[in-house]
Amino acid sequence: MTDPSSARPAPPGCPVHQPDAVRLAGLEYQQTPSQLYRALRWEHGPVAPVLLDGDIPAWLVLGYSEVTYVTSHDELFARDSRRWNQWENIPADWPLMPYVGYQPSVLFTEGDEHRRRAGVITQALEGVDQFELARNCQSIADRLIADFAGSGHAELMSGYVHALPMRAVVQMCGMPTSGEDTQQLVEDLRISLDAAEGDDPVAAYGRVGERLQQLVKDKRVSPGPDVTSRMLQHPAGLTDEEVVQDLISVIAAAQQPTANWICNTLRLLLTDERFAVNVSGGRLSVGEALNEALWLDTPTQNFIGRWAVRDIQLGGRQIRAGDCLVLGLAAANTDPQIWPESNVGAENAAHLSFSNGEHRCPYPAPLLADVMARTAVETLLERLPDLVLSVEPETLTWRPSIWMRGLTSLPVRFTPVVQ
Repeated sequence: MTDPSSARPAPPGCPVHQPDAVRLAGLEYQQTPSQLYRALRWEHGPVAPVLLDGDIPAWLVLGYSEVTYVTSHDELFARDSRRWNQWENIPADWPLMPYVGYQPSVLFTEGDEHRRRAGVITQALEGVDQFELARNCQSIADRLIADFAGSGHAELMSGYVHALPMRAVVQMCGMPTSGEDTQQLVEDLRISLDAAEGDDPVAAYGRVGERLQQLVKDKRVSPGPDVTSRMLQHPAGLTDEEVVQDLISVIAAAQQPTANWICNTLRLLLTDERFAVNVSGGRLSVGEALNEALWLDTPTQNFIGRWAVRDIQLGGRQIRAGDCLVLGLAAANTDPQIWPESNVGAENAAHLSFSNGEHRCPYPAPLLADVMARTAVETLLERLPDLVLSVEPETLTWRPSIWMRGLTSLPVRFTPVVQ
């Protein structure tokens, strides 16, 4: 494969000098981001100049080869955000601070330290029995479905899609699966990662840290068969603060993205005629839909970010040392260079939905997410076999976010089931 960093001659200037940079905040394209990606690719090629909140310049990496190159070369595009050449322009309450503000977390570590921290997470997650997780998810699903099965209608986003992975993830980490404390933690995680108008993501992120600090203290005293306890007991000897920061990464990466994966798969199954015949209990169709959703509507659309270690060319652009690069995972998954016939969704798993390289989702996190998503979808369709949308498909709306991809609501109807 051709080295994308030398694809064509680079024009002068860094993003702050690009008069045609596109704002990624408040876009009308948020409902149909694929149109934005096509327009950016047509206008700028595989790497486009963009403006983040407050008109902070960055680069959006749109090409599959370019995203793969960036994520495969940590020595050129690193994760430590303290390299950013824009910090003097960033206010303390910047909405994207939870994404980019440096923390002693596995997300921002590099080299041997990153391998040490990621190794702890990997071994802690490897301790999760996937069959037990599937049973727990099915039990959670049954309880959630029982709450609305007799009514003949439901709004699945609030009543099922977000609730199931939330309960499964907190249970894996050793927290109670219900209660106001747990519910507030999940709401604060949502605000931190995908703030709506009026939300305070910085304050929410602080509350998440406080709740997990208490969990770590509790598990130091009374460990159990859970991810938190295994992280604390690992021979690497992580400090309480390191465990807290890495738990935030684990829970955040597992809960909302998995919920949106469930949502986007259900939408596909309920609106695409290719799945209509075999959707009821059709396990093969569910597997295909799960995979296609990752290609076409990946839960994490864009990820911020990487920071250039030195001046370098990428996709025909001159990237300066300290420039921020946003990984366009959704754009890369639909890159016409890898799908020349627009046949996206073929049966392969070469998508970048879990990123790539050393900083990709640590094994076996994608497998655990698949267990949760597959169990959630299959159980719902088995319990409510005549499930259909209660609105026209074109009236479904996406959350107004350039970062996450999920519906605001998913109303359905079905034959009431007497419990």
